Amino acid sequence: MRRFSPLFLALVTALSLGALGTAGTSVEAQSRIASTPLAEPLEMTGTTGGREASVCGNIDTTAGQTVQVTEAFASLTFEVQSQGDYTLLIQGPNGFSECVFAHNYDGGVIKAPGLLNQGRYQVFIGDRRGQSHPYTLLITQ
Repeated sequence: MRRFSPLFLALVTALSLGALGTAGTSVEAQSRIASTPLAEPLEMTGTTGGREASVCGNIDTTAGQTVQVTEAFASLTFEVQSQGDYTLLIQGPNGFSECVFAHNYDGGVIKAPGLLNQGRYQVFIGDRRGQSHPYTLLITQ
C-alpha cells in the first residue's frame, strides 16, 4: 500500500482548489448564487458561448452566475472582458432581460451598470458567432 506525505496531499489539495482564486473572490464559471449586498467585488472566469441559441447569441444552458438581490433596489455593475463577438445577458424577475453586445469602440469590455429590484438575476456570457473564448466577469456594488 502506497502512502502519501501530508505535505504532498496539502499541495494536491491547494492546486485542485486553485480555480477558486485568491481570497475567495475569483472563481471559474459554474452555476452559483451570490447575495447582495456584496461584501466585495465578485470576479469569475469562464468560456463564452454555449449550445443554446438566444436573442443574445449562443449561451450555455445554465447561468454562469446568479445574483440574489435582497434589498429593495441594488446598484450593480456587470463588466465583462473577452474576445470575439461576445455578449452579456442578464435575466431576472417579471420578464426582466437585458442583452449587451461587445463593440469595436469599447476596447473589448462590456460594462452594464443598473439599478435592480429585489429578486434573482441570472447572468450568461454568450457569443453571437457560436465561438468560445475565455472571459472574465466582474460584478460590483
